[in-house]
Amino acid sequence: MHIYTRKVQYYETDKMNFVHHSNYIRWFEESRVDYLESIGLPFDKMEADGLLSPVLEMNCKYHRACTFGDTVDIAVAMTRFERLRFGFAYRVTDHARGTLLAEGSSMHCFMNAAGRPVALERSAPQLAERFAAVHIQDTAQWEQR
Repeated sequence: MHIYTRKVQYYETDKMNFVHHSNYIRWFEESRVDYLESIGLPFDKMEADGLLSPVLEMNCKYHRACTFGDTVDIAVAMTRFERLRFGFAYRVTDHARGTLLAEGSSMHCFMNAAGRPVALERSAPQLAERFAAVHIQDTAQWEQR
């Protein structure tokens, strides 16, 4: 599990001074990319090696609004890993108070540059082992929270 901290920017807010709902999805992506890089699985390296991971599904449940100037923590964990797919869970909390603001999930698949599904354990067994190890560790930590 990984915590990504960011400050809410003015351009991310709407007329009511709340963060627009679409930005939470962007924050999920920011936190996911940062997380994968921190564990040695950067998207740019995977893509350079011909492995793509498009989004198949994205979910977000909003609990409380945040506003310009707030700082948020986004917890992200790889909570699913299968032959062709992998998924993440996210929790956005207020950095100062720890209040839950939003939670969500995303599902991705492995695909080659030609757009065909890829079974990671066949095409990149060492990468599959790394994903599996991270998934086991993250799932255990996520369930404890």
